[in-house]
Amino acid sequence: MLDWLIPVAHAQQAAQPNAFMQFIPLILLVIVFYFLLIRPQMKRNKEHKALIASLAKGDEVITSGGLAGRVVTLGEAYVGIEISDGVEVKVQKPAISSVLPKGTLKAL
Repeated sequence: MLDWLIPVAHAQQAAQPNAFMQFIPLILLVIVFYFLLIRPQMKRNKEHKALIASLAKGDEVITSGGLAGRVVTLGEAYVGIEISDGVEVKVQKPAISSVLPKGTLKAL
């Protein structure tokens, strides 16, 4: 009576993809995330570490908080930045976001 269903069941079993084919979209997603998110972030971190390592007295910098000033003291973890004549603030080295070209502070 149900003999006509048996060939359909065998056809469904044969049509299932193997386990590797099921993981291909997941693998492709990981690769896309690596090239679009992880790799550029690692590159930015590497550039920022190089910027922090190359700081020297007299460099004009901007902090992540928006303070612009000239580096007057360098320590292990902190940098002294003169933001005005006689006004010095201490900030953590990772808070330095960019180094400005010389003479930029006079134009501000």
